Amino acid sequence: MQHPFGIDFGGTGIKGAPVDLGQGDFAHDRVRIDTPKPATPQAVAAVFQQIVDNFPASTTPVGVTVPGIVRRGVVMSAANIDKSWIGEDADAIFTQALGREVHVVNDADAAGLAEAEYGAARGRQGLVMVITLGTGIGSAMIFNGQLVPNSEMGHLEIDGEVAEVRAATSAREREGLSWEAWSERLTTYFRHLERLFTPDLFVVGGGVSKSWEKFGHLIEVETELVPATLQNRAGIVGAALVAHRKAGTED
Repeated sequence: MQHPFGIDFGGTGIKGAPVDLGQGDFAHDRVRIDTPKPATPQAVAAVFQQIVDNFPASTTPVGVTVPGIVRRGVVMSAANIDKSWIGEDADAIFTQALGREVHVVNDADAAGLAEAEYGAARGRQGLVMVITLGTGIGSAMIFNGQLVPNSEMGHLEIDGEVAEVRAATSAREREGLSWEAWSERLTTYFRHLERLFTPDLFVVGGGVSKSWEKFGHLIEVETELVPATLQNRAGIVGAALVAHRKAGTED
């Protein structure tokens, strides 16, 4: 059986694997290659080809996460990747390079879709906000199972500062904050989201979700707050899910 392929394109590494959408998990072990420098679209496409070549030949669609705003396949921002991406039709570039249908999606949106379909938000109705804490703060908004794309909630301004500068995992590490001090900043951030959106559920992702027991209980909000369950698999799984759904609607 052939499975759709997911690729998670990050600032330091590019990871990919075929995904069993019935299980919401990798069909084979993932392959990781360092992100090229500079990470131009052409250089990245060559790495994608290397990753895909590690698996049996197939014609299934490929989904790719991009750390930037994506609108109808075009990359609109490039915070942690080469600026040459801005304005490029990544769907078209990668479809031509790989010789199969490719669809790109914002990385946090991909993780959010995976959590909604298979993880901590599975079966939940209403507004779910998936917040990923890492170098920055990524976000995905899911309403009754439907993605509201490119929400970029890490860029909200709180007390005169961009939220992710104060509250991302990188801020805790850069400033040597205790879990308690960092959680105070997270409380401010999540309360701000509560006031704006009145969500039904927060799902907290990113690598730091593995340390949930150290800080999760310290975040004081009224909304239910739970850790992500797919962890670092979410991007690949979500990307494959996007590719499968878009291929299905365009056949």
